[in-house]
Amino acid sequence: MVDRDKPQGMRRLFLSFRNSWLGFCGAWREEAAFRQECALALLVLPAGLWFGRSGVERFLLVAPMLLILVVELLNSAVEAAIDRIGIERHPLSGLAKDLGSAAVFTSFVMLATAWALLLTDR
Repeated sequence: MVDRDKPQGMRRLFLSFRNSWLGFCGAWREEAAFRQECALALLVLPAGLWFGRSGVERFLLVAPMLLILVVELLNSAVEAAIDRIGIERHPLSGLAKDLGSAAVFTSFVMLATAWALLLTDR
């Protein structure tokens, strides 16, 4: 195993936050789906905080929207890695991208289900 100097302490924390910020900026710049989901989040997050009657309800209305953003970021990472490997079509590359898309879709189903169950329970 190769020894290399890794940042420690506050420097590591700073670099971690910097890399996260660069990831958000890259997703915003390169991924239309991420921008659209952020626009949806601007509606869903305040609405979830407004409609939830308790902390638990507010969490259940807000969390799936945040999960959509997380899953979209991971899906975009998979797509970027696949695209980096090469431009030729390969069944496994297509499957990896389709699985990422299915994960995003499933998180949308979770959002719709949470809202439907909580709002029809009134």
